[in-house]
Amino acid sequence: MTAHLLTIGDEILIGQIVDTNSAWMSRELTLRGIRVNGKTSVGDTREAIVEGVTHAAKNADVVIMTGGLGPTKDDITKTTLAEMFSARMVFHQETYDRIVAYFQKVGRPVSPAMVGQATLPDKATLMINKVGQAPGMWFEHEGKVFISLPGVPFEMEYLMTNEVIPRLLRRFPIHPIAHRTLLTAGEGESNIARRIEAFEDALPPYIKLAYLPALGQVRLRLTGTWQDEVAPDSELRLNSELDTKIAELQAVIPDLVFGREEETLPQVVGKILLAQGKQFGTAESCTGGYVAHLITTVPGSSAYFPGTVVTYSYEMKTKLLGVKTEILTRFGAVSEETVREMAQGALDTLGVDVTLAISGIAGPDGGTPDKPVGTVWMAVSDRTRTVTQKHIFGRDRLKNIQLTGTYALNLVRKFLLGEV
Repeated sequence: MTAHLLTIGDEILIGQIVDTNSAWMSRELTLRGIRVNGKTSVGDTREAIVEGVTHAAKNADVVIMTGGLGPTKDDITKTTLAEMFSARMVFHQETYDRIVAYFQKVGRPVSPAMVGQATLPDKATLMINKVGQAPGMWFEHEGKVFISLPGVPFEMEYLMTNEVIPRLLRRFPIHPIAHRTLLTAGEGESNIARRIEAFEDALPPYIKLAYLPALGQVRLRLTGTWQDEVAPDSELRLNSELDTKIAELQAVIPDLVFGREEETLPQVVGKILLAQGKQFGTAESCTGGYVAHLITTVPGSSAYFPGTVVTYSYEMKTKLLGVKTEILTRFGAVSEETVREMAQGALDTLGVDVTLAISGIAGPDGGTPDKPVGTVWMAVSDRTRTVTQKHIFGRDRLKNIQLTGTYALNLVRKFLLGEV
C-alpha cells in the first residue's frame, strides 16, 4: 500500500511556517508498513488543490491532505473536495453540537462562522476530532482513499493515531515492515560507510540500510520488508532477523555507537550517570552553557546535574575555577592546559563527581594561524584522572557550538564507560 501526502496552505509555500506534519505522518505510516511515495505542497486555490489531489491519486492508493479546514474564507479544501467527488455541502448537527460544547466549556461565544465549520460534504465519512473543531474526512472514489485532516499538528496527530491509521490497516492488506536504528557519534557517514561496507554488501535484498546524518552524528537505519506470503508469524520472524542484523552492525563499529532508536546523547549520558550514582557539572566558555542546556532537556536531569559555570573571560576562569593566571598567559584560554585546570577546578566549585570543560574559538573572528576559528579544546575530569580532546571544526559559529556539544557529550559518555 502506498500513500501520498498533500499539504494545503499558502503559509507553507511562502515559508511562513515549516511543514512538520508531513515528517510526522511519514514516520508513523512507514513504521506500520505503509510506503509514502510522495509529498506535495499546494496553495489555497481551487485549481491548486484539484491539481494536487489528481496528481497524488495517480501515484498512490491513499492521498492524505492536511490544511484548509478552518472556518475562514480562504479555507476551501472542503468545498473543493465536495466538487471533485460530486458531493453536496450539508449542515452536520452533531459536529455543530460538539463545537458549541467546546465554546461553552471555555466561556466564549459561538461565532456564526461555526455554522460553516459544521457544513460538510455529504459523501465524506467523518472522523471525530476530540481535540479540535474540524472533523477529519474520509472519501473513497474510484478505488482510492482520500483523507482530509486539520493542519494544526496536535489535531492531525490525534486523528492519524486514533482514526486514520486504524482504518487504513483494516482497509488494506499490509506486508509487515520493521525498522532498527543505531545512533553513532564522532565519525562522518563516508568513513562509517567504508567501515561497514562488507556488512552492507551482505544484506539480503529485503533489508535496506539508510544513512541519516546530522551535526556530529549519523543514524544507521535498517528497514526490513516481508517479501513472502503473509503468515501469522511473519512480523515476528522479520523482527527477529532485524534484531540479529542490528547486533551484527553494532559489532562492526562498537566504538561509534551510543544508542538505539530514538535515544539522544543527553539521555544516554543521563542514564549512565544515574546508574553510576554520579553528579555531573560543566564549565563552559565558547559554548556559553549550550551543553548544560542539552543536559537539562532531559526530564529528571536535576537528579544528576546540579549546575554549570560559564566562564567566558580570563578573569572568570581564574575567579570561579582557579585557573592559574600564568597558564592563561602562557598557553591562552584555548589550550589543553587551560581546559584541564577548568575541569579540575569545576569539581570543587560545583561539588560534583565528574566535570566537562570546554574552551574554543567559535568564530567567525578571533582565530590565529596556530589556533584557527573552529579550534576547540575539551576535558573531562574526576578525582583520579583527566582526559582531553582537541577538535578543529569550521567557521560557522552556531554549527561550531552545536558540534562541540555533540562531541563533548560523547566524550563524557566514553569517559564514564572507561572507553577513553
